[in-house]
Amino acid sequence: MSSTVVERPTSAGRDTGRWWALVVLALAQLMVVLDATIVNIALPTAQADLGFDDFGRQWVVTGYALAFGSLLLLGGRLSDFFGRKRMFVIGLVGFALASALGGAAQNLELLIFARALQGAFGAALAPAALSLLSTTFTEPAERGKAFGIFGAISGAGGGIGLLLGGVLTEYVSWRWCLYVNLVIAAIAVAGAFAKLTDEPVRAHGRIDVPGTITAVSGLVALVYGLGNAETDGWTDAMTLGPIAAGVILLIAFVFIERRAAHPLLPLRVVLDRNRGGSYASIAIAGAGMFGIFLFLTYYLAGILQFTPIQTGLAFLPMLGSVMLTATTAGSMLAPKIGPRPLVPVGALMAAGGMLFLTRLELDSTYVTGVLPGLIIIGLGLGLVFAPTQNAATSGVAHSDAGVASAMINTVQQIGGSIGTALLSSFAATAAEDYLVGRTASQLTQAQAALESYHTVFFWSAGFFVLAAVVGALLFRTGPLTVDPDAPRAMAH
Repeated sequence: MSSTVVERPTSAGRDTGRWWALVVLALAQLMVVLDATIVNIALPTAQADLGFDDFGRQWVVTGYALAFGSLLLLGGRLSDFFGRKRMFVIGLVGFALASALGGAAQNLELLIFARALQGAFGAALAPAALSLLSTTFTEPAERGKAFGIFGAISGAGGGIGLLLGGVLTEYVSWRWCLYVNLVIAAIAVAGAFAKLTDEPVRAHGRIDVPGTITAVSGLVALVYGLGNAETDGWTDAMTLGPIAAGVILLIAFVFIERRAAHPLLPLRVVLDRNRGGSYASIAIAGAGMFGIFLFLTYYLAGILQFTPIQTGLAFLPMLGSVMLTATTAGSMLAPKIGPRPLVPVGALMAAGGMLFLTRLELDSTYVTGVLPGLIIIGLGLGLVFAPTQNAATSGVAHSDAGVASAMINTVQQIGGSIGTALLSSFAATAAEDYLVGRTASQLTQAQAALESYHTVFFWSAGFFVLAAVVGALLFRTGPLTVDPDAPRAMAH
């Protein structure tokens, strides 16, 4: 069987075209990452407007996470089968329409349905964006720079969501936290048609139906169970049952993939040391990251009495430091030395920043108490995100680029779900333990909340230390093998 030679445009026009392609892909990535936090800020206002309870509020968040986390692998494989650019545009348009539906929702049910639809189209969009980036930038130095910028947006998007959510909720309406995606998607769709080029799609086998069913149902059960752990506790049947079912289904998925002729997730993608290291590191760091965005937001709003906009602004220095190290280390160091030294150093820096936050008191100020920790965490996260995303898609055959990209989003989503569930339960236990034997008053309640935040920051630091150890053990020494298809893809 002859291999298809992929013709690529010649250099001059291609150079500017590639960087414009990066702008389009980064914009789409920003929209997906943004949506994980922007709606959180809008939720209390939406709850008052539509009149639903806290259980309903939980489902507005969980609906998105369930659909997104469980459908990513399928979305990644579909982009390998039907074309990355095609799935990218389908994901963008669908995400925008789902956002419009959510923004116009007049009841809780429609809002949850719209959020689940957003998650489903996000699962088509995110892997397509990352795999397009991977196949567009194949020269190591350029690739490092591109992944640095993309990684910076992945790390900073959550904070941008907090700020934008605060501004829109306070000055316009909570509905604009959803409508804003129409604006972003319209620009990205126009850019996709103008600037994105995709390779011809080679004929693939059929979709792996048994693998798809076990993967999707296993991930749904796992994310659902973890979501229940956050609200109902770890011993509840609605927590343990779904988690156990999810683990069993995912084990069955691995056995199916070992025998499938056309697997949904070829195990060669995961078993490579660098890719395995990047998936493990990003999952564990994802768990730690929720300690920053969720509980530091509670501290700023509850104890420092920040408004939503002030809370969003408070995270900007962290975003700046993420961008600084992601773009510099990503473009300069990663192509030369690979991820092995960078990811452990970055994760340890993030752990140091989290430990700094454990010193926060009721009378701490933002400038002396919060800001230094945020800057240190941001500098560390920049070193984690860019090299891991690069490593996750390096050395992978182009026919597997979509599913390799999907895996990094999947593990980050699962890591985030585990982190949110674990940290929420640790925080609740710490607050309850503090209140035992103390007279209830406003001061003791505030002190109990602070105790819960300290506990979370300690555990988040632990997650980052674990990510550092895993990265040091799993990653190979030396630069990444960038692109096995590059020699025949590019005319030298």
